Amino acid sequence: MPITKKEKLKASLKKTNKGIEEHKKKAEENLIGWQRAKADFLNYKRDQEKYIFEFRKYANEDIIVKILPTIDGFELALKHMPKELEKSDWVTGIVCIKNQLENILKEAGLEEIKAVGEKFDPNLFESIGEEESNEQEDTVVSQTQKGYKLLGKVIRPARVKIAKKKI
Repeated sequence: MPITKKEKLKASLKKTNKGIEEHKKKAEENLIGWQRAKADFLNYKRDQEKYIFEFRKYANEDIIVKILPTIDGFELALKHMPKELEKSDWVTGIVCIKNQLENILKEAGLEEIKAVGEKFDPNLFESIGEEESNEQEDTVVSQTQKGYKLLGKVIRPARVKIAKKKI
């Protein structure tokens, strides 16, 4: 029995519908894959922006840590300056240079850690010993080297001595 034109059309339509359904499935899979890739890319982009922000925030840390001993040197020199030189223009110039350097570092986010009189915090201080004192135990009584934070992050702990009760 020969196949009629109507049956051929039905078979062809069925085959076409099957093809359309397969292509719809494939298109849906591609759309889902694309949406996932787009979300992954947006997450990556956000993570990179965060990384770049953090990198820029602390990019100066290395150079600032290298400059801190120079600040210490200025302070030590000024502390041991002979009395007869205190009013000289040269010393005034040195003090001005030290202050300029400190201001540059402050603008970059550097802040000194307050130590003397504070309760000992191992996150901020490095204990180098104890001193007999009337202060409450675990209180910082003296500082041998200043500590600093850069944008809230400790880059050099303060070296301190802690109160010890007199015996």
